[in-house]
Amino acid sequence: MPDIHIHRQHALGLPAARKLAFRWAELAEERFEMECTYEEGKTADLVSFTRSGVNGELKVTRDTFELDARLGFLLGVFKERIETEIVKNLDELLAQQSPLKAMNKAVAKAGARKTAARKKA
Repeated sequence: MPDIHIHRQHALGLPAARKLAFRWAELAEERFEMECTYEEGKTADLVSFTRSGVNGELKVTRDTFELDARLGFLLGVFKERIETEIVKNLDELLAQQSPLKAMNKAVAKAGARKTAARKKA
């Protein structure tokens, strides 16, 4: 049974979710010195990660991210802090990819162009 289980729904589709998961793996390697392996599948991808005291997997599908991690005895003491950091990082990446955020940026740009056009006229 995993010590940490995180489940997130998304509407990215598999290609965009794959990019986000790959970025998550890069960040895990950079920030937390994890060793990550990425396996692409037809309907789901699997990121396996490990370092001293922790190992787990991030399963990526067209509409979900599901992370399971097992902590060693020493890191188990910091479970809540580790889980909070993982949730924060994953949610930040998801927020950057949000279709609503992209739409809001497009609307803001269109509004700025209209305002600039009115000022010129």
